[in-house]
Amino acid sequence: MREEFLYYIWENRLTDKDLKTSEGEAVDIVATGYRNTDSGPDFLEARIQIGDKLWAGHVEIHVKSSDWNRHGHQTDKAYKNVILHVVYENDTKVNDIPTLELKGHFDESLFAQYQKLISSKNWIPCEKSIAKVPVFTRLSWLDRMAVERLESKSETVIKILEANQFDWEDALYKLLMRYFGLKVNNEAFEYLANILPFKTLLKHADNPVQIEAMLMGCAGFLDDDFTEEYPLLLKREFTVMKAKFNLLTMPAERWKFMRMRPSNFPTIRLAQMAQLIHKNGCLFSKIKAAKDTAEVKALFDVAASAYWETHYRFGVIAESKPKHLGEATADVLLINAVAPLLFCYGKLHKDESVCETAMQFLEDTEAEDNAITRHYAQCGIKAENAMQTQAMLHLYSYFCKRKRCLECRIANVLLHKTNPIS
Repeated sequence: MREEFLYYIWENRLTDKDLKTSEGEAVDIVATGYRNTDSGPDFLEARIQIGDKLWAGHVEIHVKSSDWNRHGHQTDKAYKNVILHVVYENDTKVNDIPTLELKGHFDESLFAQYQKLISSKNWIPCEKSIAKVPVFTRLSWLDRMAVERLESKSETVIKILEANQFDWEDALYKLLMRYFGLKVNNEAFEYLANILPFKTLLKHADNPVQIEAMLMGCAGFLDDDFTEEYPLLLKREFTVMKAKFNLLTMPAERWKFMRMRPSNFPTIRLAQMAQLIHKNGCLFSKIKAAKDTAEVKALFDVAASAYWETHYRFGVIAESKPKHLGEATADVLLINAVAPLLFCYGKLHKDESVCETAMQFLEDTEAEDNAITRHYAQCGIKAENAMQTQAMLHLYSYFCKRKRCLECRIANVLLHKTNPIS
């Protein structure tokens, strides 16, 4: 038996009605209390009728009653308000607190099903059974996961905001920079965003050359001896900007080019960022005003400056090709930067409509294609949009991977089916 399974039985009231303490007094669960995830008793503020007396306080749950002393609760003041000790097996009397033994008072086939789930060697515990769950149940749970995903990302956003005195434009700039770098260069882009403030770039938003010069210069890409006119121009402009704003420069060695598509080279991404800032200035204010994803994507419709039509790196000529910020990249930015920031804005300003807009943006964006979403598709669960793929990423990382089946609505349905798990 496992304690987490007993929590599940208690919280979901899955016992029979004929409950009695070890002393033979009738037990009626008026309110189970709420689960405590910190130190202290397992369920707080419960209300339990024991005999003819209604008690209010906390509930502690163990596999065996002897676990009370083994865990040191007898000397811990946090447990002085425990009104009921719920155990699977009452193997010994340990205190004066009423003890309720659950053994024989619930359907133990549920535990067998649970054991089968968590002992599974499949990619996820319910890999071969998840498609049996009703569509409505799956979709409602994915909606919940999508919200949790955005709330989790909001924690990262809040850390940025706390560090920049709640400058939402700067926060968007930092998030965009991170996801411009993809996984390979995201740390380098984050570092650059921290040493080159958005407010500094915004002061020269009307001059794309100066913006690009600051981005490329602070990134360390203008330290070479150039022969072409455009990089020489950027170098001259950066010399002026560096002195004017006391700018820092990072080592160019921090940037990675190996095993990357040329269109994703950091030089191309920085050139596109320069045009994005030049075109939009305070981008977050425009995103807040956008009515749909089409308007948001239109804001990201930019191309690197003319020099980059024939280059991917400084001084290396390549086949002529415009370097537009592609729709796939715009989707990545919308999913990972725009929607989380907008959702966080709505939460902090207590504006539910803004939170709903953030979720609608995800729902209107194409589903992501990655290893996790492909695995779920193989299990029979195919995502229809980015809100569902984000939900799947959260479901896998925080529930399936950690085998938190008892807290998952999908697994709960499977547990209560007849022989559902294969």
